[in-house]
Amino acid sequence: MTLQQILTPAIIEAVQKQFDITIDKIEFQATRKDFEGDITMVIFPLLKVIKGNPVEIGTKIGTHLVENLAEVEKFNVVAGFLNIVISDAFYLTFFNGIKDNSSYGFVEASSSSKAVMVEYSSPNTNKPLHLGHVRNNLLGYSVAEIIKASGKKVYKTQIINDRGIHICKSMLAWQKYGNGQTPETSGLKGDKLVGNFYVAFDKEYKVQINELMAQGKTEEEAKKQAPIILEAQQMLLDWEAGKPEVIELWKTMNQWVYDGFAQTYKSLGVDFDSYYYESNTYLLGKEVVQFGLEKGIFEKDPDGSVWIDLTPDGLDRKIVLRSDGTAVYMTQDIGTAIQRVKDFPDVGGMVYTVGNEQDYHFKVLFLILKKLGFDWADSLYHLSYGMVELPSGKMKSREGTVVDADDLMEEMTTTAKSISEELGKLAGYSEEEKAKLYRTIGLGALKYYMLKVDPKKQMMFNPEESVDFAGNTGPFIQYTYARIQSILRKAEFDTTMSVSIELHPKEKELLKQIALFPETIQDAARNHSPALIANYTYELVKEFNSFYQNVSILGEENQDKKVFRVQLSKKVADTIKSAFQLLGIEVPERM
Repeated sequence: MTLQQILTPAIIEAVQKQFDITIDKIEFQATRKDFEGDITMVIFPLLKVIKGNPVEIGTKIGTHLVENLAEVEKFNVVAGFLNIVISDAFYLTFFNGIKDNSSYGFVEASSSSKAVMVEYSSPNTNKPLHLGHVRNNLLGYSVAEIIKASGKKVYKTQIINDRGIHICKSMLAWQKYGNGQTPETSGLKGDKLVGNFYVAFDKEYKVQINELMAQGKTEEEAKKQAPIILEAQQMLLDWEAGKPEVIELWKTMNQWVYDGFAQTYKSLGVDFDSYYYESNTYLLGKEVVQFGLEKGIFEKDPDGSVWIDLTPDGLDRKIVLRSDGTAVYMTQDIGTAIQRVKDFPDVGGMVYTVGNEQDYHFKVLFLILKKLGFDWADSLYHLSYGMVELPSGKMKSREGTVVDADDLMEEMTTTAKSISEELGKLAGYSEEEKAKLYRTIGLGALKYYMLKVDPKKQMMFNPEESVDFAGNTGPFIQYTYARIQSILRKAEFDTTMSVSIELHPKEKELLKQIALFPETIQDAARNHSPALIANYTYELVKEFNSFYQNVSILGEENQDKKVFRVQLSKKVADTIKSAFQLLGIEVPERM
């Protein structure tokens, strides 16, 4: 039972007895560092129903708590704040209840609860994954893990954009300039090989545009009449018509890309439970349009196109079917959402991890699904995130100026290696152990730097800053974990017994921080924000380092205190490991 759960009924009882008033909600906050106390009740909201001096009101409530709750030792009132001091016995009982619980903070999903489907990654099959995809994947994966830890069943999925003119551009360029190259003959990952031809197409397209403009065409005319774009458009028509040789090439090149993506996902440490492909879903939703017409949700224009009028809802009119009967992206997304619930009947909500440029699209999508009568539409969430920029500026796929995800991970590993070697603490490590450690530190730095920022914020990614061994970084937290492991290895005595001691203030602060972990997971799940987990972990590590610097652990003469401090250190390490697990980050045993 949390402190809030213990205090709330006692405070409600105090207000009823002292003021003959019934309240149902109490506002708590952490006690400010410059005041004595472990938790603070905010008195100001009570002034709406209780007339009087907030100090007097707080004093009466505090006195009641001291007299009636064993957990409350004393109190003080500052203005409209009741600062409550909790007994050591409470914290020791709490600690003994969780110290051996390896899944502390995590909640098991009940068999009756609805599942959540989290979509992330969702790349195009014409280029490798880049820095923007990295943020998407890390956010989606982490949010899925956090929601799972909060007590829900989770399915991870993606929809792969494997059709359209952009795919045909890579295919056509390979036909023209590829000379039969394959990933095997070129030595390139399949996604990189295909991405090279996407860039090659764009280069040739620009040459042809300039040639046509030199002949007197306007830029707009040149873009439409360039022979290579006309060929790509014809290839798309041939694909839609099912032309065998086009379909065969499409399947071959897409498989190259899927094989490349699989390697990147493995390196990044993300996974999926199911895959959807646009080539299979682009016709979904058309039958829903007919249903919507019959129900009067959609309306048909004179040219045969079908629309939904969302102006009464503060949005606009949105097309859901073209006049020629073909679907638009909105139609496809409506159909795919419905299909997913058919495929996974226990799904009661979905999270879409997509950049903030699609905010309006998802407002419309969710509203349409709600109007169509799907009860799960109320549990749809757009995990909207800001773009990632580099100190050198924005990236452009067509021009080949993107930061490749594989190259980024390799760079992070190399940076971690150079910094680790400078620190010179790797004596006795084998080359294999060093390589694994560099990768753990490098990827930990990358993931933590990406995830500590609120998803909605645009961010600047600085690789070198992220691998700093001091400050709010992954390596700083990993180093603290490794330091604790070193303490545990040196503790060559029985550390399993339960002990009763008088707590040092630093021990108490650490216990208070550990106690916040379960609610932090729930908050992070509610807010779809790994940043809450990341920054909680940083605060825990800062608190531990303060404890480490001020309190002797293995040098403590009192055996009970020494045992407790080792146990406390171990619980901090376990909590760091659990928190980092939710962020997809590994922790090293030694650094």
